[in-house]
Amino acid sequence: MDHHIQQQPHHYDGGENDYMQQEDDWDRDMLLDPAWEKQQRKTFTAWCNSHLRKAGTQIENIEEDFRDGLKLMLLLEVISGERLAKPERGKMRVHKISNVNKALDFIASKGVKLVSIGAEDALPVCIVIYYISLSVSLPVSWKDGLGFCALIHRHRPELIDYGKLRKDDPMTNLNTAFDVAEKYLDIPKMLDAEDIVGTARPDEKAIMTYVSSFYHAFSGAQKAETAANRICKVLAVNQENEQLMEDYEKLASDLLEWIRRTIPWLENRVPENTMQAMQQKLEDFRDYRRLHKPPKVQEKCQLEINFNTLQTKLRLSNRPAFMPSEGKMVSDISNAWGSLEGAEKGYEEWLLNEIRRLERLDHLAEKFRQKAAIHEAWTDGKEEMLQQKDYETASLSDIKALLKKHEAFESDLAAHQDRVEQIAAIAQELNELEYYDSPSVNARCQRICDQWDSLGVLTQKRSEALQRTEKLLETIDQLYLEFAKRAAPFNNWMEGAMEDLQDTFIVHTIEEIQGLSTAHEQFKATLPEADKERQAILGIHNEIAKIVQTYHVNMAGTNPYTTINSQEINAKWDKVRQLVPQRDQALIEEHARQQNNERLRRQFANQANVIGPWIQTKMQEIGRISIEMHGTLEDQLTHLRQYEKSIVNYKPKIDQLEGDHQLIQEALIFDNKHTNYTMEHIRVGWEQLLTTIARTINEIENQILTRDAKGISQDQMNEFRASFNHFDRVSITPCSSTPQFNIIKSKAEFSRIMSIVDPNRLGVVTFQAFIDFMSRETADTDTADQVMASFKVLAGDKNYILVDELRRELPPDQAEYCIARMTPYTGPDAVPGALDYMSFSTALYGESDL
Repeated sequence: MDHHIQQQPHHYDGGENDYMQQEDDWDRDMLLDPAWEKQQRKTFTAWCNSHLRKAGTQIENIEEDFRDGLKLMLLLEVISGERLAKPERGKMRVHKISNVNKALDFIASKGVKLVSIGAEDALPVCIVIYYISLSVSLPVSWKDGLGFCALIHRHRPELIDYGKLRKDDPMTNLNTAFDVAEKYLDIPKMLDAEDIVGTARPDEKAIMTYVSSFYHAFSGAQKAETAANRICKVLAVNQENEQLMEDYEKLASDLLEWIRRTIPWLENRVPENTMQAMQQKLEDFRDYRRLHKPPKVQEKCQLEINFNTLQTKLRLSNRPAFMPSEGKMVSDISNAWGSLEGAEKGYEEWLLNEIRRLERLDHLAEKFRQKAAIHEAWTDGKEEMLQQKDYETASLSDIKALLKKHEAFESDLAAHQDRVEQIAAIAQELNELEYYDSPSVNARCQRICDQWDSLGVLTQKRSEALQRTEKLLETIDQLYLEFAKRAAPFNNWMEGAMEDLQDTFIVHTIEEIQGLSTAHEQFKATLPEADKERQAILGIHNEIAKIVQTYHVNMAGTNPYTTINSQEINAKWDKVRQLVPQRDQALIEEHARQQNNERLRRQFANQANVIGPWIQTKMQEIGRISIEMHGTLEDQLTHLRQYEKSIVNYKPKIDQLEGDHQLIQEALIFDNKHTNYTMEHIRVGWEQLLTTIARTINEIENQILTRDAKGISQDQMNEFRASFNHFDRVSITPCSSTPQFNIIKSKAEFSRIMSIVDPNRLGVVTFQAFIDFMSRETADTDTADQVMASFKVLAGDKNYILVDELRRELPPDQAEYCIARMTPYTGPDAVPGALDYMSFSTALYGESDL
């Protein structure tokens, strides 16, 4: 039930026995038990909320929530049923004191005498209201003296040994309490022990007045405790910020060192000599992009988040902005990261180009060796043959045979001119592509060219010699000549065919392999005509044999015009027929490989064409969410985290695409016409998506920090957002104003505001900076003067403080923190060991140097 605050007599139905029974129910240890104290606070809070709930509100902390007097006045109105004077709505200290005084005046107007309780004693005022409202149902006795002793022992345990007191000796208890209070606490003796023990019902008003003097005496200790708590809070914030700074410095140093070590590796464009070595480089780069770089991307993002969070905390605690060591600014990290990505850009493309180049080089080198070997085999002994002097002792028929043979050789020589030019062209291309074994290729090519020139010179000389003696020779076997003339080109054709059939090939598309297959089919279509030519050449040979046999011609058994014989033609023809199905099989296998490559291309493209637009859509959605979010910041944060989780759950599809991309690279597939997305596009988009959602979440978290630290309501936060969105769409100039924002009055004021919200002069104002500015303009926070005043309380109103006082009033770690950083006090009233807490307080807020 509600109790009105009125002065009224207290009536007790019971006699002396009832009164003594109530004293027996009082546990003397309760006032000494922290749990009891906690229970009392809980009881006071619950009692207050039982009344405040009727007005649609409640409190959490009885000392803090009643400090501005608003809810205290509301409590009195609910209890009394009367209207109090209109409260002050300002946030300054004078407004809060005015409201509490109005509450005290109302209590006094009801005939309640409040002794030594001021506007700053929120808890004692609440306790007085509580005990007055419950005075009918809760009689408290101080008759045995243990209550007074417990009060003293609670705050000054060194003055009374509470354990030695006895409940059955009230005289001793009361005299002890009154004597100690008068001697050590400067509380005058208002009652004698006999006045309390000698009466059945002591004067409760007198006892309550006496008790209030105890509360007043200990209020100074409460103020000191409050002051110490304030200092501890400030120092704890400072220590936490210093730790965050150290963590930032270390993380930045580690990341910069990793970037410094990685950039030279990425900038190294020295090619390897073998495909295996370059493919190992490509594998190392894949490991770097998949295993080594992603954690560093997260570290960079976390570094930026930590930096923003630290700066937010510094702004919220009125500390100067954190300035990292030289070279470790967020911009320095970004620049270094940009250098890393600049070095990384094109590295994979270079690797693939180098692999393609080495593949081409291996193919050309093998082709060079094959053609050179064939040519060298053909030229073997040719110089010795051309230098022979056999025509000097030969008969006419032999000379004519030698001449015709030489003519056939010249035809053969001309036919080999194309191969020599091909060898030289391949060697030139190997040089242009920087083949690692170019010196040996060049040397071999030079030997072939020199030998070819020598063969030309020797051929010309032998031809001239034979022509000079031609008149001495008459007979020549036309059939041998015809055989030689037809066999030589046919032999060259067969050698060319064998060379082509054994020639290696490189294709990258189905169209290219189909082109080779078509050319091969066309070649096979020429085989019947070639076989007819072979049969015709063999017919010439058979006719020669028939003539020799028929006319018993004395022949050496060899054709004097050529070294080619029918057995060689048949052997090479059989070789050509053997190579044709082998070529068929090689083309079929390559066609199957290209079909598999096309399947891999389509498989990658189908996924990439879904994932790429999905990432772009999510980036656009995040941009809209950050502008259009509604509800409380916690709701927005929950929504964003759920959104982030849905994005992270998409990671298996990225990993699957990475697997398909690896299959493509292992298959040496260099292009994909089915999609415009590369794996690098997907990687960069994915990393940007994760970074963007993390930054957006961090922005909301910092807004929550700001709101909680500044006491900003959700309506105020919505108003700030509306104002910010308005200014995001229009140009802000001095003297501009809106219904929500009209503080810019001049260019000087505009410059002051911009120096706060954009200290780095980037031309960009973030919503967080806007909130910090608006909350700073509308709310009061701890200042250097407040901290200085708190130290003055601990110092006993002196201009300096001693080491012992710091260690007595503050926790050990924070006391030592102050001692280590405070400079000696040098004022005229200085004493040995005096420390200057004033300069220390200003330094905490960046107004001077520690």
